Amino acid sequence: MNKTIRRTSVFVLLLVFALLIRATWVQYYDGKALADDKYNRRNVIQTYAEPLGNIIVAGRSVTGSARTKSGDLAYKRTYKDGALYAAVTGYASQAYAPTQLEGIYQDLLNGTDNRLKTVMDTVTGKRAEPGDVVTTIDPAVQKAAYDALGAKKGAAVAIDPKTGKILAVVSTPSYDPTSLTDANTAGSAWKKLNADPDKPLTNRALRQPLPPGSTFKLVVAAAALEDGLYSSVDQKTDSPDPYTLPGTTRDLSNENPNAPCENASIRTALEYSCNNVFARMAVQLGQDKVQAMAEKFGFNDDAQDVPVRAYTSVYPSGMNESSTALTGIGQFDVTATPLQMAMVSAAIANGGKLVSPHMVAQITDGGGDVLKNYDDSAGTKEIVSSSTAEQLQSAMQTVVEKGTGTNARISGVTVGGKTGTAQHGENNSQTPYAWFTSYAKAGGKEVAVAVVVEQSNAARSEVSGNGLAAPVARAMMKAALD
Repeated sequence: MNKTIRRTSVFVLLLVFALLIRATWVQYYDGKALADDKYNRRNVIQTYAEPLGNIIVAGRSVTGSARTKSGDLAYKRTYKDGALYAAVTGYASQAYAPTQLEGIYQDLLNGTDNRLKTVMDTVTGKRAEPGDVVTTIDPAVQKAAYDALGAKKGAAVAIDPKTGKILAVVSTPSYDPTSLTDANTAGSAWKKLNADPDKPLTNRALRQPLPPGSTFKLVVAAAALEDGLYSSVDQKTDSPDPYTLPGTTRDLSNENPNAPCENASIRTALEYSCNNVFARMAVQLGQDKVQAMAEKFGFNDDAQDVPVRAYTSVYPSGMNESSTALTGIGQFDVTATPLQMAMVSAAIANGGKLVSPHMVAQITDGGGDVLKNYDDSAGTKEIVSSSTAEQLQSAMQTVVEKGTGTNARISGVTVGGKTGTAQHGENNSQTPYAWFTSYAKAGGKEVAVAVVVEQSNAARSEVSGNGLAAPVARAMMKAALD
């Protein structure tokens, strides 16, 4: 063989090797990326080739699948009481990426989760029978919250303090996820929902932190008792009224100018929601101690999964004393979700221990066998001592019995709570946010709730935690204990 032919043969052989290597790379590496690409139509066709698994509430499926009438997608997702459970389920759409539980458990619900595969499924490559997601939601509590919020813009969360089970997650105004499931009609529905100034697609219960106002005073009170700044909720505090914010000439006013807020005890200060007491208390403690307590309750946690990822509730740092004072009343840059404020009440109600909140009890395979149980006691941690918790429970009961939270009273039930009216807009120019967080105990049952009302038809002068949010909390607590 002459030299030219030999060189040509080597070159051709190298080209063949390069082609084989490239083919192997495309098949085994690029192939996976292409298969997983969100724009790959085959994935959508496969996902909706068969009915999806379901999301279960109290033994009843609140989702379903329906045969389509045309096109290459055989099935589409359906929802029962869609608007009622939208903040829990989210949506599974032929056109858009799934959200909430639909998104988190997408592989389980469409049958591609490896835990669902049998040996035969692995051999044949056939999609496994989809699994189900069993939630902790109590339909009675969910409906009570949804109905009580009504036309108001707001949100509510309920937690069982003993187990961490989330009993309700409601955000209003809501939307019907069914409107987004069909690729032929989802586009117009999507545009309409996103153009709505009330933002119905926003999960206000988990993913919209707002200034918590006076509900945050519970965190400051917990810090003061745990630190030993005050030994009891009935000890007089060092709280001048009016209280001038440090380094300024601004006097911090109280909502009720006739309230006995000067040097008031923590119990009295919670009962009348005295701003001067908790602003002064935050300065006395210092921002680091208040922040440490807030973080024990869950603030500044950027991985708060229930299992839906909640937005971070924030307690700021790097402040001067004037700003620290304002954080003591839940203002300045303090923000919280209803989930976070429900966690505060849950920990206080549970003797100072916070059980990690979760809204999924278990996931199952297509035959109903449990793939994973979510332990109700997992992640329990002590936030405050039992003594501090008992004192705060007692003070919160005073708020409901004769203070600013009387609209939450339930006959024959022990109820403790805290109202909040958070400033909104520059110089409080917009309608304030009305908050209420509370707990209730009766007959061996317990529940902790938090409610925020962003907007309602009430006149500005009538906006208060007791007037707008407490009745919603009352309805939820009553439903949970019945």
